[in-house]
Amino acid sequence: MRIFVVDAFTDQAFQGNPAGVCLLEKPAEPRWMQAVAAEMRHSETAFVRALDEGFELRWFTPATEVRLCGHATLAAARAIYAEGLAEPWQTLEFSTLSGLLTVKQEDEGLRLDFPAVPAERVEPPAGLAAALGAEPVFTARNAQNDLLVAVPDAAVVRGMRPDFALLETLDARGVCVTAPADAEAGDADFVSRFFAPSVGVPEDPVTGSAHCMLAPYWAERLGRDTLTGVQVSARSGKVGVRLEGGRVHLTGQAVIVLIGELMV
Repeated sequence: MRIFVVDAFTDQAFQGNPAGVCLLEKPAEPRWMQAVAAEMRHSETAFVRALDEGFELRWFTPATEVRLCGHATLAAARAIYAEGLAEPWQTLEFSTLSGLLTVKQEDEGLRLDFPAVPAERVEPPAGLAAALGAEPVFTARNAQNDLLVAVPDAAVVRGMRPDFALLETLDARGVCVTAPADAEAGDADFVSRFFAPSVGVPEDPVTGSAHCMLAPYWAERLGRDTLTGVQVSARSGKVGVRLEGGRVHLTGQAVIVLIGELMV
């Protein structure tokens, strides 16, 4: 079966967030999909299976299945269009653990329609500042058990060197650190980084699902529903976000860098 590596939320190879994409020819056992994801070693590998209408989509990190993943959805859509499994004008419909998700090709890139996952303010967990090496100015938690941590400025986000062993002990699936954008981020409104050692991903290069939490946070503070985020990991990537009620539209580019044949 066909398997891909796609760099998501970028228009350049070897930037953005690489995802595996496996186009299934028949239903697969979760244990097998988990083994393939561990073999691929990307932060997520997407498994796509055509249905009578639309596609089934599941995402696995090297360690576990996750309920929502933006960059691997973007990558899956790019592979589907490239393989001619859908016409360029067609909206893709994915049945997932987070419900029905859609992707559509537009002039600005691929647009994902995802649920918003706003975070509610909480007290910083014990050990958070020590794990990040920075004092939060705001901490919140969402329904996916991700922490949103605001810090004073983009330089703190860029310079952060977390203690991953300590970070893994926190009660959180992932920790998203954010701040207002600086000049280095170009036309962006905010910057972020995302750490998830508890699910086998020390740092995720560009995280679509985190922007479902970042969008309502920054929309409220900046007074606008249409924003641009830059995730300032070593690979970096840009995510356009538009908040519409309980949904977030994520827009980005994706580049196929490898196509292969999975033999087992």
